[in-house]
Amino acid sequence: MNEMLVCSEEVQQAKEAGKPIVALESTIISHGMPYPKNVETARRVETIIRERGAVPATIAILDGKVKVGLTDHEIDVLANRHDILKVSRRDLPYVVATKKHGATTVAATMIVAEWAGIDVFVTGGIGGVHRDGENTMDISADLNELAQTDVAVVCAGAKSILDIGLTLEYLETNGVPVIGVGTEEFPAFYSRQSGYPVDYALDTTEAIARLLHTKWKMGLSGGAVVANPIPEEQALDSKEMDHMIEQALAKAKQRGITGKEVTPFLLEEVKGLTKGKSLEANIALVQHNAEVGADLAMELIQLKK
Repeated sequence: MNEMLVCSEEVQQAKEAGKPIVALESTIISHGMPYPKNVETARRVETIIRERGAVPATIAILDGKVKVGLTDHEIDVLANRHDILKVSRRDLPYVVATKKHGATTVAATMIVAEWAGIDVFVTGGIGGVHRDGENTMDISADLNELAQTDVAVVCAGAKSILDIGLTLEYLETNGVPVIGVGTEEFPAFYSRQSGYPVDYALDTTEAIARLLHTKWKMGLSGGAVVANPIPEEQALDSKEMDHMIEQALAKAKQRGITGKEVTPFLLEEVKGLTKGKSLEANIALVQHNAEVGADLAMELIQLKK
């Protein structure tokens, strides 16, 4: 792995000094947001993490090299090129072997974070079981990764385009704890409510860190979902969002869009239907997650010491 894994100077120094590091995905840059919002958000999230005492490590694959920590130029490459592949677990060996560029999903970012010894990963929302998933079997690889990879994923719940009930059932079956940050209700990305409970509601990152530290010390492999609701002032109405998502899903079905192309298509459709409000909500929740992720990484480092 040392031949394939390339840590930035900042990340390498943080590892050697025992500083807290927070992993960040790159599909949000290449496939999740339009330019220049993608670059602005990526840089702002990294700044938030640094301001709270941790070190950001945005993960991607460039020329077949697995990068942990990116330069401003590398972020610009991901944001502007049209040949960036969307990389999950199955795609990692192909993209590395063929020396291509790839943006990592939640699943792939978790894998690389574990390789690099990073415990905390911040994203927008996890993937899950898609609506009608009981018939299509369209289930995100993120869920399997959460079951086997020792990384805590700080997110605003699952993307509201999914079947959240089935997603939570899948996580429960695989023994993945779902922790609410100061909430007893699982958040639905753009909205603070989903109608489904979390497994455990904890009010502080110290308490969350203690749960995670205990889980891994007990030899219980796998990650955890740290569900952090979008700030109240940026939250969108859950009923309105559900109606818009149904419209977007119908359009995707009509066009025959399937697999990993579904999520970026739906996010773009919803952005149009909400007149851009969903994009602003997405940016707000990612930044909020970065705050919690940095604080959680700080607490975990203290427990390890």
